[in-house]
Amino acid sequence: MSLHPELQPIFDTVLRRNPGESEFHQAAHEVLFSLGAVIDKHPEYLAYATIERICEPERQIIFRVPWVDDSGSVQINRAYRVEFNSALGPYKGGMRFHPTVSSGIIKFLGFEQTFKNALTGMPIGGAKGGSDFDPKGKSHLEIMSFCQSLMTELYRHVGEYTDVPAGDIGVGQREIGFLFGQFKRITNRFEAGVLTGKGLSYGGSMVRTEATGYGLVFFMREMLKVRNSDLTGKSVVISGSGNVAIYAAEKAQDLGATVIGISDSSGYVHDRNGLDIALLKQVKLEEGARISEYANRRPDAEFVEGGNVWSIKTDIALPCATQNELDEDSARRLIANGVLAVAEGANMPCTPGAVRAFADADVMFGPGKAANAGGVATSALEMQQNASRDSWDFAYTEHKLDEIMSGIHESCADAAETYGTPGDYVAGANIAGFVRVAEAMHAQGVV
Repeated sequence: MSLHPELQPIFDTVLRRNPGESEFHQAAHEVLFSLGAVIDKHPEYLAYATIERICEPERQIIFRVPWVDDSGSVQINRAYRVEFNSALGPYKGGMRFHPTVSSGIIKFLGFEQTFKNALTGMPIGGAKGGSDFDPKGKSHLEIMSFCQSLMTELYRHVGEYTDVPAGDIGVGQREIGFLFGQFKRITNRFEAGVLTGKGLSYGGSMVRTEATGYGLVFFMREMLKVRNSDLTGKSVVISGSGNVAIYAAEKAQDLGATVIGISDSSGYVHDRNGLDIALLKQVKLEEGARISEYANRRPDAEFVEGGNVWSIKTDIALPCATQNELDEDSARRLIANGVLAVAEGANMPCTPGAVRAFADADVMFGPGKAANAGGVATSALEMQQNASRDSWDFAYTEHKLDEIMSGIHESCADAAETYGTPGDYVAGANIAGFVRVAEAMHAQGVV
């Protein structure tokens, strides 16, 4: 897809400055493609190099993390923190521990996070971080050793008014606890707002674990309302089986849908009668077992080893695993099977070809920067509670999350309408997020 002539040189610069970082290239191209109509109305965004500045991180931090394993051997990992944009508030974004973590992955995630955070309407900038450390197979003490070593460097770059990390893939409440404990030890400050995703016993927020999955379903509900429909009686298929996927399944069934498929890296389960959420939580969250174990204990469920979960006929698809997992072939299979709507629970899980296929087939599509913003929205609510030394109950926090997700949907829909692409949530999310960041940058001068 060709870019607006004024935007092509900007993208060329992104390619030149970030060689080999294909995920970042993909994310930048998607945003720039949406901005043609914006710069026609607002040429000042070109005059002040606003778009070029948004595409260049404010700060990129790379450091080594030495730690000692249980056998006494010294291990070395690499860690990153990309502080992308602080125009709206302190940098905010998760930390990912996974062998695939690289500079390009973190940069793409930080770029997306900037617009996602803007869409929430909360005063938070965009960042992302992580390490190529693999927590799988590591002992409790090894993970603690790694987290403490990482924070021994990271602490000098974070703070409640500077940069507020959270969890992501491979980083849950346990890892956040180890990171927070080391920060407190080094700084001699109980600065609760320095990290989100904390345990409830020391400043965490209700609904934080459920937030991304719940928010995804709230966004899907709003999408369906546009076509005078709802989740009642709809079939749903979800990829992944971490917190996002599990709690999306839970909320979808709470709102009347039937979740008939879910997956992990080993294959997928097809449960025609609807998932047993309690059993799924036991298998995946408590036991850490493969998804096949769910089928072993659920007589009517079928496990397909190495299969593609998108082969299941469904009304609604929620990709919640990882980037670029749903390609054009899978999209066309879903379309042929009559899918009505798709929303991204993971970050950029649909390839550009898949997104185009959904658009061509008039399948409603909610991009991740809007649809999966519930996690960071609740992180911002956690920051509010920490700042006011307050604690909210589950129902109130979920209500606040629901309001935020409804507001995000409205912002995306309004921006798409205003700039001539009604119903295009990809364009709407990119434009609404960009405009909020750009206006703040203009107000603060060339910095």
